[in-house]
Amino acid sequence: MHSAAAAEHAVDPPTDPAVTEQLRALVAALPAGAPWTVDDGAGGRLPLPAELLEVLGLAAAALAEGRPVALSCHEPVLSTQEAADLLGVSRPTLVRLLDSGVIPYDQPRRHRRVQLADLLAYQERCHHAERVAGDARP
Repeated sequence: MHSAAAAEHAVDPPTDPAVTEQLRALVAALPAGAPWTVDDGAGGRLPLPAELLEVLGLAAAALAEGRPVALSCHEPVLSTQEAADLLGVSRPTLVRLLDSGVIPYDQPRRHRRVQLADLLAYQERCHHAERVAGDARP
């Protein structure tokens, strides 16, 4: 069973030298100590998290150097042993769940890979079923 593990978007460097200069200025300003904020649309300001500033800095630097930038968003992926450990079951038990289709997985080569989101969804389904069964007891 397969599911989308990543989304990707590519951006070519600017052709306008003025934009390239703006990017260079942005890169130089990013490490400055003052927090960066954006308008929240309601008259307030939202601070940009350090992680976003890092991505912006790396992307701006590459574009200013004339290199295209590709942004990929990856979901955390676990090995079958890591997934089994997270669920508190044996690896063979997890493999049976994967093979039966209860939990989706990817197998790009020899080893199965399980997305953390799919594992957490399975865990939530199990806990919900346990709560419902517990509520039904006299």
